[in-house]
Amino acid sequence: MADITYVRTQKGFVYTAFVTDVFSRRIVGWALSDSMRTEALPLQALNQAIVCAKETTGLIHHSDHGSQYVSIVYNEKLAEYGIAASTGTVGDCYDNALAENVNGSYKNELIHTRKWSDVVEVELATFEWVNWWNETRLPSRT
Repeated sequence: MADITYVRTQKGFVYTAFVTDVFSRRIVGWALSDSMRTEALPLQALNQAIVCAKETTGLIHHSDHGSQYVSIVYNEKLAEYGIAASTGTVGDCYDNALAENVNGSYKNELIHTRKWSDVVEVELATFEWVNWWNETRLPSRT
């Protein structure tokens, strides 16, 4: 499951893309950029998720109808690895509820706790937050 969110910094907006495994709820791919271009952001998160996966054939990749996720280059990458693309109903946040939950937690637990100066500062903090999410927060929920 994938989605993009934004972070306001003193130098402008930066964007974060997450790919979350629905079964484990782990963040298996993420990327951060000052551009929302497909190649600069969600494709990087997808590539990270693909590298981490033991097997990709037969997986289903669900996202909203954002232009990055329905782009030719993104869908070609999914097809290359045997991953089926799935998009939810337009305007229905419940179709992408897990991704929205990850974005909300990211903003509440990290982003809204302080002011950010630039993309590098957000990227370093996001790296630490993703590790905390996967290694501490998720195990504490079971």
